[in-house]
Amino acid sequence: MTEAAALPGQPRGGVLSGPATARTINVLAPNPSAMTLDGTNTWIVAEPDSDLAVVIDPGPLDDDHLHQVIGVAEQAGKRVALTLLTHGHPDHAEGASRFAHLTRTKVRALDPALRLGDEGLGAGDVVTTGGLELRVVPTPGHTEDSLSFHLPADQAVLTGDTILGRGTTVVAHPDGRLGDYLDSLRRLRSLTVDDGVHTVLPGHGPVLEDAQGAVDFYLAHRAHRLAQVETAVENGYRTPSEVVAHVYADVDRSLWPAAELSVRAQLEYLREHGLI
Repeated sequence: MTEAAALPGQPRGGVLSGPATARTINVLAPNPSAMTLDGTNTWIVAEPDSDLAVVIDPGPLDDDHLHQVIGVAEQAGKRVALTLLTHGHPDHAEGASRFAHLTRTKVRALDPALRLGDEGLGAGDVVTTGGLELRVVPTPGHTEDSLSFHLPADQAVLTGDTILGRGTTVVAHPDGRLGDYLDSLRRLRSLTVDDGVHTVLPGHGPVLEDAQGAVDFYLAHRAHRLAQVETAVENGYRTPSEVVAHVYADVDRSLWPAAELSVRAQLEYLREHGLI
């Protein structure tokens, strides 16, 4: 879920649909919009020599898309054995129950309300279906239940809406919190430093081949926006809508409602830290 269009200097790269790394294939959902960019990226993840696959974020409730995901997996010689969710927003998770029915799989997620089966997901968990190793990385901030998945064998991380392939993401207040989001970005940056992650496989937009550059861009962007909001308040812009109209004046107005969620999160953060 994006907050704004592409910004100058943002890292870019990769593909919108098809193979992305040795172990991942992207199937793009047909739900493009200002908020979802080109559509939701549904990821098929599997070891090359395994006949079992994990699907991350089946996407919207669209039978044609769900059947296409199954078909693409089968064409690659894989059977979908497990469904995972990065978070519960409908463009990622609405089709999960139907997809689980079609594939006879369980759904694992952080939020118990989204699970089908007994197992959830949490910090330190490792998914090993078909010999695959996917490490669960809690990345709250966009939403409270946001997760990313570290794929060590490909030096990649699947980030859901925490980092997008284009534009910047919404801190979806009140469920999302800016302090959590900044911590999550730092956690992802540590993967690029300590674990050699260089590829971001996002929930929307193209693949990013410079993971550290992407995280640094997001951190710098958040610091810049926060400073803008703080200055706006100092200059007499008090309500979230007033701050949005001032700070996001150069952004398409159709994105202002999403920007207001982030502004509310920024104002809360500034108050909590005694800055306004």
